[in-house]
This record gives sequence, structure tokens and C-alpha cells, in this order.
Amino acid sequence: MVDNLLPPQRSLRVAMVTETYPPEVNGVAATVSRVVEGLLQRGHELQLVRPRQDSADNSSDNSGEGGRFAEVLMRGLPIPRYPQLKMGLPSRRALVRLWTARRPDLVHLVTEGPLGWSALQAAAQLKLPVVSDFRTNFHAYSQHYGVAWMRTPIMAYLRKFHNRCASTMVPTEALRQELQASGFQRVRVVARGVDTQRFDPARRSQDLRSSWGAGPDTLVAMCVGRIAPEKNLQAVLAAAAAMRATDPGMRLVLVGDGPEKARLEQAHPEVLFAGLRRGEDLAAHYASADVFLFPSLTETFGNVVMEAMASGLAVVAYDQAAAGQLIRQGDNGLLAPSGDGAGFSRLARQLVGDLPRARAMGQRARETARRMDWGRIVEAVEAAYAQAIEQPFAQPRVAWAGAMPAA
Repeated sequence: MVDNLLPPQRSLRVAMVTETYPPEVNGVAATVSRVVEGLLQRGHELQLVRPRQDSADNSSDNSGEGGRFAEVLMRGLPIPRYPQLKMGLPSRRALVRLWTARRPDLVHLVTEGPLGWSALQAAAQLKLPVVSDFRTNFHAYSQHYGVAWMRTPIMAYLRKFHNRCASTMVPTEALRQELQASGFQRVRVVARGVDTQRFDPARRSQDLRSSWGAGPDTLVAMCVGRIAPEKNLQAVLAAAAAMRATDPGMRLVLVGDGPEKARLEQAHPEVLFAGLRRGEDLAAHYASADVFLFPSLTETFGNVVMEAMASGLAVVAYDQAAAGQLIRQGDNGLLAPSGDGAGFSRLARQLVGDLPRARAMGQRARETARRMDWGRIVEAVEAAYAQAIEQPFAQPRVAWAGAMPAA
């Protein structure tokens, strides 16, 4: 549940366009579903436009929340190397027809793929206000897939996309400053929240720990996320090796799936690969560990950091994104300078043999997470909507040739 605070000024009809949504498992899908839930609880009407995930995926037409929620499913294709995810195809004409028949007050673009670009074009044609999110560092991912040369054109596309919006919401002040320095305009910070009822130290399971070969006093380190090149998992493996040199009995558990899983399982038999976990099962995995290792250098935020903190884990991470915003060095976690792999391993090793320190950090991390209330996040999204509606933004008249194919 998303806690209500002040009532909204007025009910809005919002068209939200996203290329990922539950049951897909990733930070964007999880965050969007919480924002949708909060907006519905506060009396708004939501039309969710997304790609069809599979043949069994059926839209829900005004099926919930008193007829205030409807899903519109569009054509999609699997994303290379992530076949479980779909990329929406260009659909400008369909969106123009959809929004002409039932005009929204505002369009919220969550992702910047072909479907998002089509929605941007359709909204401009219908003179609808648009806000957007910057949620994934696609420009940073390019170097991990052998296409580093694409970083500049990808960044140019993202800048063109977001600068056509009344505002672009980002989760941290550091990212706002980075994007503004790269020419992005009207960027505003809207943080993210965490479900502290689901992610709770009370879900700790000694049975689960025993299945990992861990006793009550065994240090268990965990990492949760896609097992993929852009997640910098070599830093976790190096840190675990450093920890194991001091405490051979420590355990490393990797939760998640991805294109690198099979290779890493074969190369690292000492690591426990728990696979993809969801819901309360995922929460139990978090709570049953002691230390959370988060090595990613490509996150815009990193929801898993807050989930780990809410679960009572000491977090070792780089000083950026969510970790840089929420962790107080040596108090509720440990931060290494960005990209300093040796420093990351050194900090992780400090916690070996000192479980009381790690667990005290985890308790303070839990208190930090309890302040990240979803109700306040939804209010900040509402404020972005209100400003976009009350202060109309004139999109540039000249289209960017070749940005995305017309639909």
C-alpha cells in the first residue's frame, strides 16, 4: 500500500507509456507499478500503454479501481539479449486515434524506446502536455556490449527526446546535475521509495541460510540484479574472494538471471546462484543475508540498494546513485570511490569477522529506508503533472530527422 498524505488538488486522466511492467522483473517495472498504485489510490484515472509481453498477456479495460484503470497493449519485439523483455514498436497513428477518442490531461513517458518516441509525436500532434522519466543509462550500457561508439548518438537521441518534454524526472540530484551538464533541460528530482513492510529483517530464515551452508554466525554476502555485463559483477566476485581469504566459510549468494549466468556458474562453483526470486521469496532472501554488495556503475538509482537497506543489510557500494544519496559512510553502510574496485574489495573485507558491526550497520540502514515513503514520492509526481498542465511547454517545431521511424 502507498500511504496517503494530502489529497490531490484535482483528479487527472493520465496516459502512462512504458515498455516494461510487472510481472517483468526489473527496477523500472517495480517503480512504475508503485507509482500507478499510488496515483490510483489518490483518485486519478490511469491508462497504461505498454507492449504485449506474450500471447497470454491480455489487457484489462477499466477492470479495477472503480473503472479508473485500463491497459492498452501494443505490438512489441524481444530486446536483444533480453528475450523476456519487449520493445514497443512505433505506434504513433494508433496513439493519435486512442487519445483523440478519449483525451488524457497529460502523457507520462516512462521509457524512451520506439513506443515512447511514437507517444511523444502523438502528444505533440494533439498538443498534450508531456512529462518523462530518465530511468536507464542506455548510453552507459553501450560500452558493455561492444558498441561504445554508439554512446554519443544514444546520448543525442535521449537529449532530443527529453528536451521535448515539459519536465524530466530523475531520482537523484547528482543525476540531475549530470544531465543538465549534458544539455538536458527542465530536469527535476523525484526520488524513489521502498516497501518496508515487504522488505523487513523479520523475514530472515535460518532454514534458507542452512540451504546455503550458512550457520547462525556465518557471514552471507548477497547481490541482487541482472547477471549481465553492465552490472560489473567482477567487482562482487573479487570482493568475495578478498572476504574468503580472511574467512573461508563466508558465502556469496547471487540472486537474479541474465545472459552471464551460465558462464559465471561454470566459472565460479563456490558461488550460490539462487536464480530469479519474486515477492516474499525475494524479501526472505534479502533478510537472510548479512552484507549486500552492489557493484554497478551504470544505475540511475538502484532500487535494490533500498530493498537491501530496508531488509537490514549493511551495504557496500560505490559512491553514486541511490547508495551515494542514502549511505552515511561507516554508519549505515560503506562507500568506495566510483570505479575503485580495490577500494570496494577492501571495504567488503572490513566486515569479515565482525558480524556485530555489519548487523549494527544494517539496523541503521533499515531506519534510513523507513523514511523513504512512497506517498511522498507520488505527491512529487503529481506536482510535476500539475506544473506541466498549468505551464504549457511549446515543443520544438522542427522534427529530428532519423530519430525514430514514423508509424
